[in-house]
Amino acid sequence: MDPHPTAEYLYNGVQISHVDQFLQYAQSADASDVHLCSGAAPHWRRNGQVQPMFPDAEILTEGHTRMLAESFLGAERLNVLDTRGDIDFAYDGGYGRFRASVVRQRVGFDLVFRIIHAQLRSLQELGLPDTLKSLIQYHNGLVLVTGPVGSGKSTTLAALVNAINQERTDHIITLEDPIEYLIPSANCHVTQREVRTHTKSFAAALRGALREDPDVIMVGEMRDLETIQLAISASETGHLVLGTLHTGSAARTLDRVLDVFPSDQRDQIRVMVSESLRGIVSQQLIPRADGQGRVLALEVLTNNSAVANLIRDGKTFMLPGVIQTGRRAGMKLMDDSLMELLEAGLITGQEAYVRCEQKTLFRKFMNA
Repeated sequence: MDPHPTAEYLYNGVQISHVDQFLQYAQSADASDVHLCSGAAPHWRRNGQVQPMFPDAEILTEGHTRMLAESFLGAERLNVLDTRGDIDFAYDGGYGRFRASVVRQRVGFDLVFRIIHAQLRSLQELGLPDTLKSLIQYHNGLVLVTGPVGSGKSTTLAALVNAINQERTDHIITLEDPIEYLIPSANCHVTQREVRTHTKSFAAALRGALREDPDVIMVGEMRDLETIQLAISASETGHLVLGTLHTGSAARTLDRVLDVFPSDQRDQIRVMVSESLRGIVSQQLIPRADGQGRVLALEVLTNNSAVANLIRDGKTFMLPGVIQTGRRAGMKLMDDSLMELLEAGLITGQEAYVRCEQKTLFRKFMNA
């Protein structure tokens, strides 16, 4: 890091010298993310849209972003940033928790923060269906929560884990990058580990977790072959495994899981997944039509004999039909969720169209 003095950053005559000043303001304005990047004015994401934090704000220079990085990283993390060029971790400012990412780029530094709501919310408070609660009644198997970045996967996963924590007497291990929600032990004993702080990788943490007498394992992200393989094996050997992937539907989730394996292993893996899968929840957060926040759209798949047969036979493209006929069992297609929100006037036709699978069905609502 450059040790030379850095320029002050002023807005309306007020000196801003610490990231906390930006973060507390963003928190009070109910923003979800803060972007402090060299060569741009401070921005935040509110209601799903990236916008300037202040009108006519000064552009952040390399000196400004260096000063802001130094204001909260500390010597050890500054050294990691200087050596590696990027660092990700959970930042606790004493007034709230944030998922922080700092990277060195061509014209300085980019600091991006995701605001983590400190209060754990229940499945009911999040407006999630009772079907999700049925998925965590099992004592083994695999439950996947999927969706794009910023779709609320971590919030849903934390609610599922805390529901188990309140209702069962188990050992829960969470493996996260970074730890977002702090989950105090209730009826369960909860152990939370952070990748790169407490362990080298998700795979290493998952291997270690299997030796720690767990009942429930939450894997923050199943991002590589080894982690996915270990998660499937754990779900088959008496553990309930909850994990996330960045996929947009149940069918694409299963394709992603299966496609990471070498072709000569896929027949065996399809059988294993067909037997261990409990359910898949795919979600999106969509800006409300009135501009007041975002609303949740949800696809839900629960495993049954028809679903298991399609997975074994490699016919995941037929899953939407099974989901549609499984409504009485609590299943729901993303397109049906979008249509319900559209008909209720909660989202615009344009938002529904860009997120739907059946474009021809939604095209007539484009201007709604």
